[in-house]
Amino acid sequence: MTEKTLIFGHRGVPVKFPENSLKGFKYALDHQIDGLELDVHLTRDNVPVVIHDEKLQRTTNGKGQIADYTLSELKKFRLSDGQKIPTLKEVLNLVEFHDIFLNLELKTNLVAYPGIEEIVLQMVEDSKLKYPVIYSSFNIHTLRRCRQIDPHQDYNLLSAAKLIKQPKKFLLNEGLSGLHTNHFQFANICQRAWTINSSYKAMILLNLGVSGIITDDFEKMTALRDKYQTQNELPTLPKFLHLDQQSKR
Repeated sequence: MTEKTLIFGHRGVPVKFPENSLKGFKYALDHQIDGLELDVHLTRDNVPVVIHDEKLQRTTNGKGQIADYTLSELKKFRLSDGQKIPTLKEVLNLVEFHDIFLNLELKTNLVAYPGIEEIVLQMVEDSKLKYPVIYSSFNIHTLRRCRQIDPHQDYNLLSAAKLIKQPKKFLLNEGLSGLHTNHFQFANICQRAWTINSSYKAMILLNLGVSGIITDDFEKMTALRDKYQTQNELPTLPKFLHLDQQSKR
């Protein structure tokens, strides 16, 4: 829990720009966003790139698996507005020295990327970021490998279902910092909720003091946070609620 809920742009600012695009990230930086959430895969030549899906066709004019292409091959494809797929290094260079939190999701739940943990952790360590990176993954084994490499970072499990009966004990046993979920659990732990685009749901979460809200429209949610978080007359939440049944990571 936290006194101030941080607002994270889900894959940048998808209500204005293609998701996971440098233009979207730059817009967010220029408009004082609290944090950015983005997705990391590895190319065939082991370069971390920022794109959500394991395959290219939904968000680019390419086809096939990211893992089957080298970086130079991937750079030939374009997002819907003509931008290239960004590398993680390009994003890190963009946000260096800025007053912003980064949430990097390691996308290893469907495709195994051998060595992604060490590559990404080292790249982040070599960057000049103002705050420690928040790492997340649906793959608990990825988070465990990260902890073996560097046990001192902020690691969080992504969960789409209420599977953890004792979340505080679970986090302690796994050495994790928090949960990133599309549901809320009453527990004195760090929770960041995705993907929250409903004002009503956001107001509930703000009232409960969640650590972070991950949203497609950070400007809307930031304005809501700044207006309502200090008030007490907000809706309350049942013991368990899926916050966004339609969300996909």
